[in-house]
Amino acid sequence: MISRRGSLAGAAALLTGASTAPAAANGQRGGAGARSRLQHDVDAVLATGATAVLAEVRDATGRTTARAGRADLSGPARPVPPDAYYRLGSDTKTYTAVLVLQLVAEGRLSLTDTVERWLPGAVRGAGNDGRRITVAHLLRQTSGLNDYLAVSPDAADAFTPDGYRRARFRCTAPAEQLTAAVSRPPLWLPDAAHPERERRFGYSNTNYVVAGLLVERVTGRSWAEELHDRIIEPLGLRHTLTPGTSPYVPEPTATAYTWFPDADRPTDTTLASGGWADGGVIGTTRDHTAFLRALMGGRLLGPAQLAAMKETVPADDWIGVPGVRYGLGIAWRPVAGSREGVWFHGGTHLGAVSESGVTPDGSRAVACAVFTLRMGDPAQDAQDAAGRRLVDRALTGR
Repeated sequence: MISRRGSLAGAAALLTGASTAPAAANGQRGGAGARSRLQHDVDAVLATGATAVLAEVRDATGRTTARAGRADLSGPARPVPPDAYYRLGSDTKTYTAVLVLQLVAEGRLSLTDTVERWLPGAVRGAGNDGRRITVAHLLRQTSGLNDYLAVSPDAADAFTPDGYRRARFRCTAPAEQLTAAVSRPPLWLPDAAHPERERRFGYSNTNYVVAGLLVERVTGRSWAEELHDRIIEPLGLRHTLTPGTSPYVPEPTATAYTWFPDADRPTDTTLASGGWADGGVIGTTRDHTAFLRALMGGRLLGPAQLAAMKETVPADDWIGVPGVRYGLGIAWRPVAGSREGVWFHGGTHLGAVSESGVTPDGSRAVACAVFTLRMGDPAQDAQDAAGRRLVDRALTGR
């Protein structure tokens, strides 16, 4: 699993040799204009050089879907399946934040609790101090903890075709990831006297590894069990799962291609281990839009917890979009012509990019899966921008 954006973004170039199947739309509801607009925006993402793109918009009247590109670049040209599974990457963080906030609502945990209270000694050493990091700091990415991915001794090797092949079946336990993160000095320590005033933002997957460990310590059950029993089953998300140590994505899916830095061709990275409470969910656009609508519609959290989730800090250096703010596992960004803006997160995994968003009241949600990731290539910035435009237009109708 890799971070939401980090150093992976680059700007656009067409994917050499990636022929595209005829675009296919499948709009169950919504007017022809909405279907045409979504298909246009899906095609625009594909035109940046992606191999396959799938999107769905859902509201109270039903679903509108669109797809473009090839399920695989080898063999006969087959369109991407309309119900393809994909790795949500860091969109998982929103699910984990919901679990934590449900425990808060039950009085079993508090946002002001320190990490030290629940995981004594786990965040110590090299200047790290779990006594000064609260649950809210973890969920809001204001803890100052290093990202375990950035400090891993194998990080550089992992971002090569050969390194990927060596590591694709290898799993690292959450406790080991946390140990790696605290082996380096923190980026900062939250103010001991007034921790609630901390506004420094630093995106770190480690925060959500710790959040997952907290869920397990408080409940005495695994993060995956809590996710299933609290979110997946109640919402009927029949195509959402946590693969654990398995590197496989269920069928139907599309091949997940990664352009590694300086590579002359894409690598099939569909097989990939990694990701847990920070990025381990696999799902479909249909299930993810259902989750987002349920969340903002108040079906998963009460008013107090949903309001806490929407308390944000500036996240200026996160995805390169002006005005972005990060809350408890979900972020907000302004949209031209809209007073409400868009709530979103997004995720990145080897060969998969997830773009999604939801209106503040949950009336409409959109999810887009792109089966191409380009590391160190300028094309990635253009792909990401096109994905955000798709989300914004789907939610605002502009």
